[in-house]
Amino acid sequence: MPVPSYVTYYILIASVGILAVLLWGLRQAVDRTGWNEAERRATLRTASALFVIWFALALTLAWADFFRGQTIPTIQFGVFVPIAVAAVLLWRSTRVRQLIDAIPQSWLVGFQFYRVLGLIFLVLLSEDRLPSAFAAPAGSGDVAIGLLAIPLAYAYARGLPGRDWLVGAWNVLGLLDLIVAITTGFLSSPSPFQLLALDAPNELISAFPLVMVPIFGVPLAVMLHLASLAKLSRRSVRMIVPLAA
Repeated sequence: MPVPSYVTYYILIASVGILAVLLWGLRQAVDRTGWNEAERRATLRTASALFVIWFALALTLAWADFFRGQTIPTIQFGVFVPIAVAAVLLWRSTRVRQLIDAIPQSWLVGFQFYRVLGLIFLVLLSEDRLPSAFAAPAGSGDVAIGLLAIPLAYAYARGLPGRDWLVGAWNVLGLLDLIVAITTGFLSSPSPFQLLALDAPNELISAFPLVMVPIFGVPLAVMLHLASLAKLSRRSVRMIVPLAA
């Protein structure tokens, strides 16, 4: 099934825009740390390079149809390898944890407004280009999470009561949405494991450029959710320790 030309422009412009805002936010976060100038420059250079290399590699492999494997699915590598690397760094790297601590929680939440771009799934569903088993939950879930990101970011920045609970619940819902999207996307795509949409397989999700959503947009969203939850967890510990003392 051919990819409509408007999808190509939509996905590529959105992906480059997401990367640009991400790098800008990263620079602002590094400047908020208490590191010296040399440490800030080295961290910014390394982190920026990692994100740019990841994006370029994802784009190149997507263009080369690496993720369109049907006999042996390959898209799972594009989804889970970046998430695994980010999880290890979040768990083991003190520098990464310090950097996350310097990022306002409202930024981590508000940045996920880009999830409203999942509207493209609903548009393609209306044109019978994507199966409803995938596009309906993935598209509506992403749009809902993205729309909630802005008021929640505002509430957190304003220090409204219950903000930690609200952001924690939003993170859990956001991760559940991604799990549903990944699962239905995998089970509805052509492969020996296909169980859904047997009459109209989900061919476009692994094709360039729509595949940039699961191999770049989805892992980035998971990283932001994990960073937000880690930040909430450390905040809770800091609030409990003085009370215990």
